[in-house]
Amino acid sequence: MTRRNLIIGAAILVLVASLLVFLRRKPEAPTERAASIDPNVVELTPEAQQSVGLTVVEANEKPIQRVVKVTGTVSPDQSLVAHIFPLARGIVERVHVQLGDRVRREEPLVSYDNIELGQLIGEYLSLRGGLEKLDAQEQVAKKFLDRAQALIEVQAIAQREFELRQAEYEQAKAGVESQKAELARVEEQLHRFGLSDQDIGALGGSEHGTHRTASHSELRAPLSGVITRYEVSQGELVDRDKELFTIVDTSSLWVLADVYEKDIGMVAAGTACRVTVSSYPQEVFAGRVTYVSDFLDPTSRTAKVRCVVPNRDGRLKLEMFASVEIPAAEQRSSLTVPAAALQQIDQQTVVFVQRDPTHFEKRVIQIGDRSQDWVEVLTGVQKGEKVVTQGSFYVKSTFLKDQMGGEE
Repeated sequence: MTRRNLIIGAAILVLVASLLVFLRRKPEAPTERAASIDPNVVELTPEAQQSVGLTVVEANEKPIQRVVKVTGTVSPDQSLVAHIFPLARGIVERVHVQLGDRVRREEPLVSYDNIELGQLIGEYLSLRGGLEKLDAQEQVAKKFLDRAQALIEVQAIAQREFELRQAEYEQAKAGVESQKAELARVEEQLHRFGLSDQDIGALGGSEHGTHRTASHSELRAPLSGVITRYEVSQGELVDRDKELFTIVDTSSLWVLADVYEKDIGMVAAGTACRVTVSSYPQEVFAGRVTYVSDFLDPTSRTAKVRCVVPNRDGRLKLEMFASVEIPAAEQRSSLTVPAAALQQIDQQTVVFVQRDPTHFEKRVIQIGDRSQDWVEVLTGVQKGEKVVTQGSFYVKSTFLKDQMGGEE
């Protein structure tokens, strides 16, 4: 019995000793491996890199052109705007267009009975009738003068009588010239009302009948465009100081932007610019700066800048908000990476920096200006570090996939 107890006791001592040794052992590989894992690093085998044509480029300093970024509003080109007023006082007979209509040059807008034109036609007809009488008087005076000339040569009349005939002719001739001048003045006014020489010549004929018919006037579009203002109705009495229509040719538009005082020195007329609007977020409309204001708004401390933007397809609309990028005239040397290296993760701009042939680290960066295919890097990457360009989206996808796997 005693021997058996000794054996059991010895066995217990061996087990206790083994347990103590086991408990005193330090953790090895798991702790070291966990310490070596970096959540911002993704591993890619050479085969995976080759399959996507992965390439890296060194971050380096390059001359980069600064870009002034401003907001603006799409506005009409004032050189392509027509404000339509009546030529004179009159009563509207018919309106041919409506607000928003597109019209072509010379298309009729409104017809009206032109009261002033009717009065002018009456004056013209009176002057024309008077001219016919004066012409007849001049012809008679010319005949008397010619006869007196023949008689004076044979001394059949006295010199005094010849001079009298000559004075009568000169007076008749002067009357004709004066009447023609008055008639020309009235004709010029008729031309301003849109009457052609043929129309004026036909005045008083059977095709016109009364002055009311002859004084019918039409206002026509002076340019092609869109009716943006419409303030007239049939039967309305209008005068020359009332604007009836506004027509805007939208084939070329202005974008009026506000540039802060600190950036004005970087903006110059003649510079090409890039315009974007929220309606077409992926499209850039090319424009050109044509004017930089000479004075600032005292409240906002900004200056107006005018950009001309072609709009032949009509997609830009008046009063749209626009974003404008204007390259500065000056360039500076800055740390840059290719734009193809940039990716977005969690609403942050990132690049993947190569740490060794198979490991790539995600870096959050802050970017500055862009110049063609290069982007200025303000923070996050050092000069000489290699960033992934071609294949950067694949690296991002693999990184996110590993992140999801780690969470599981």
